[in-house]
Amino acid sequence: MRGQVLGVDRVSGDGQIAGDDGRRYRFRPEDWGDKTGPSVGAQVDFETSETRALSIYRVPATTPVTLHEAPQQPSRQRSPRNKVAAALLAFFVGVFGVHRFYLGRTGSGIAMLVLTCTFFGLVVTGLWAFIDFIRYLVMPEDEFDARYNRS
Repeated sequence: MRGQVLGVDRVSGDGQIAGDDGRRYRFRPEDWGDKTGPSVGAQVDFETSETRALSIYRVPATTPVTLHEAPQQPSRQRSPRNKVAAALLAFFVGVFGVHRFYLGRTGSGIAMLVLTCTFFGLVVTGLWAFIDFIRYLVMPEDEFDARYNRS
C-alpha cells in the first residue's frame, strides 16, 4: 500500500502514516526498511497489519519535507497588543492584574488577583501595577513588540 508520513516523534521515532485507503497506520523505527528513515510528508510504500505499518520504504523520486521544513499550521490572527492600552489598564485596574491578562501573562495575572484579597497583597499589587504602568510607558516600541506581540 502507498501513503504519506503524517508525523514522527523526534525522541521515540514512532509515527503515523496516512494510507491511500483513508486509514492511519502507526509505525515504530524498526518498521523502516531503508536507511533514510521517516520524515514528515514523505511518500512511502508499506505493508499493513491491522493498524500497524510494516516494511516501510520511501517511494523513489519523491522529495520529503524535513521536520524543520514541515508545513506549519496557520496561526491564529490576533490584533497586536498596544503598550498604551497596557499602561492604562495597569494604572486603572492593575491591582487586579488585568493588564497582565491582556498581555498574555496569565500566571502573574492570577498571582496579582489572588494577592489582592488581603490588605498587604493589595499594597503589593498596587505598587507592582504602578511600576508596570511606568515601565510600559518608557519601554521602546520595538522592545514591547518583541516581548508581548510575538507570533
